[in-house]
Amino acid sequence: MTSRPAHVAMFSIAAHGHVNPSLEVIRELVARGHRVTYAIPPVFAEKVAGTGAEVKPWHSTLPSPDDDPSAWGSTLLDNVEPFLADAIQALPQLIEAYHGDEPDLVLHDITAYPARVLAHRWGVPAISLSPNLVAWEGYEEEIAEPMWAEPRETERGKAYYARFHAWLEENGITEHPDSFAGRPARSLVLIPRALQPHADRVDESVYTFVGACQGDRAAEGEWTRPARAEKVVLVSLGSTFTDRPDFYRECVRAFGELPGWHLVLQIGRRVDPAALGTVPDNVEVRSWVPQLAVLKQADLFVTHAGAGGSQEGLATATPMIAVPQAVDQFGNADMLQGLGAARQIATPEATAETLREAALALVDDPEVARRLKVIQAEMADEGGTRRAVDLIEAELMRKRS
Repeated sequence: MTSRPAHVAMFSIAAHGHVNPSLEVIRELVARGHRVTYAIPPVFAEKVAGTGAEVKPWHSTLPSPDDDPSAWGSTLLDNVEPFLADAIQALPQLIEAYHGDEPDLVLHDITAYPARVLAHRWGVPAISLSPNLVAWEGYEEEIAEPMWAEPRETERGKAYYARFHAWLEENGITEHPDSFAGRPARSLVLIPRALQPHADRVDESVYTFVGACQGDRAAEGEWTRPARAEKVVLVSLGSTFTDRPDFYRECVRAFGELPGWHLVLQIGRRVDPAALGTVPDNVEVRSWVPQLAVLKQADLFVTHAGAGGSQEGLATATPMIAVPQAVDQFGNADMLQGLGAARQIATPEATAETLREAALALVDDPEVARRLKVIQAEMADEGGTRRAVDLIEAELMRKRS
């Protein structure tokens, strides 16, 4: 423990997949007596305040969590330019919000560029809380450079880098934008090591895998498995890529006709349940469910393979069918399949027949069950929330020594 409670400042963007993984770490820091402030747009203020942290609200120009995913555009520059623009306009807000209230240590999501700038200005340590995979030795040559080769040569790409360089230099930072955004000095990785590609090539002096920091999630509500259900399957595409009525209809066909099966179908806010037509009695259609509570009682998870859902499936030793929709989900699906914990099906191929075939094979395979139990035990050993906070407190002690 540290000699006195510290002021720890956390920074993130308003996105479920970036805020949710940090919440239990924040809750534990507060429980240990530290003062924690959390800089977040107002749409997440209530959720963050529930941890006991003090909310420092700021206005964001990024698409909101409820916007259609198409608001992010379709190209690499479409995806990255908004983060830089948002960071530039957010920094003055955050400087003002923390004037005279500078923290002892900064925690930040991987997208929270102003946090690293502020830590530099204040002369305090910064620790990244990564909700997904991190760079390994060779990542730039194998992934980043080929991906950026064409956009970097366009006028738009050159303007993006020029603006990023100028912003960093205005704030006394000479680091290249690529390493600034992708190579933190210290990072706690909030996914299990099992989901990290090339884990043996990750620099362990920088990155520490603490695994899932899930908590008991009691506040999210409970779910009771129907007494007559022989098998329970949860279908969820997360919180963003949910406008998939055709896919949901295939899921109803796949599992609604299986004797003894109960389907929990989370469809999000964008799909009208009426679009599914008449559903059998063994199909439970919800806009939202307490996912972890369901998974603790489920026999199968049909998931988009987001980082949060993937690790929840592994933590509960639930076989998965991965139907990735975007970005890192394809890589996560590859990892899950490689671990022997899931089968991956592309969305156009996710028919009732292919879903049912994969489901029946997975839930009756003892080798899948064995591998999931091994991964579940490995994840428990990573330490989760307590280890994450122990490491944060160790950094605070180093700062004071």
